[in-house]
Amino acid sequence: MSLISLQNRNARIGVICVLVSAIAFSGKPVLVKAAYQYGVDTTTLLALRMLFAAPLFVFMAWLAGPPAAGITRREIISITALGFLGYYLGSFLDLAGLQYISAGFGRLILYLYPTLVLLMSAIFLKQPLRASQLISLVLSYAGITLVFSAEARLGDDLGLIVLGAALVFGSAVAYATYLVAGSRLVHRFGSMRFSAYASLIATGFVMAHFFAIRPAQALIVNNEVYFLVAVLAVFSTVLPLWLMAEGLKRIGANQASLVGCIGPLATMAFAWAFLGEVITPVQLAGAILVLAGVLIISLKPQTAA
Repeated sequence: MSLISLQNRNARIGVICVLVSAIAFSGKPVLVKAAYQYGVDTTTLLALRMLFAAPLFVFMAWLAGPPAAGITRREIISITALGFLGYYLGSFLDLAGLQYISAGFGRLILYLYPTLVLLMSAIFLKQPLRASQLISLVLSYAGITLVFSAEARLGDDLGLIVLGAALVFGSAVAYATYLVAGSRLVHRFGSMRFSAYASLIATGFVMAHFFAIRPAQALIVNNEVYFLVAVLAVFSTVLPLWLMAEGLKRIGANQASLVGCIGPLATMAFAWAFLGEVITPVQLAGAILVLAGVLIISLKPQTAA
């Protein structure tokens, strides 16, 4: 097989990995809202999700192998802090917010995280904003305003919708902070190894939170919830993390950003099909604006070799 054929095959596998990852991730808010229909609370749902996913995170860490240069004490402290921020606090805020807003709206709010990374880099790292980036910010937040207006018209309680949107936006802020603060460690350890470590640390925080306010018996729930949590843990948590790491290695961030745009649209489609959520022309227009804005930020110009 020629080198070009191998490269083309590698690229096709990378695209498939990112595509499946984006679609799998997009099912998370739908599964969460489906579980809420059985009366489970946010803390218990998150604890069950992490318990089901933890053995798979251990497997991911084993598969990635130990880092070549070992881990320093400072890196352990940094990974612990980032695990708390990105995978514990971010996940809790996301799940809590989905109690009050639609799955599609929640996914779009989370999808704003690249704009928050851009703003944080401009504020804290003093990186200047280009004209195209300013346009992307306007497009993204105009789009989310449109979707919010549609959500407000469809919902019964504006206060709860605002609360839900604020909680999920807080999750996006936590994740963006995790990305900005953890960029060096991600490059040092690799995305799969780092995600496994941070997720296992977050599992400890989640379980400490759970046992601080709930008895162990609260983990006994309906069989339907166990099924939904198992699907959530395997197919919308661990598997997409691994597939995205593989896809990024094969096709790079630019192509991954293009392929990943299917995610929010897939969430809206899943929510319509399985939860009966309404999709209006205004919501679609807003979603397209958000996706366009995020793409402008995510697609970095290619540099000449």
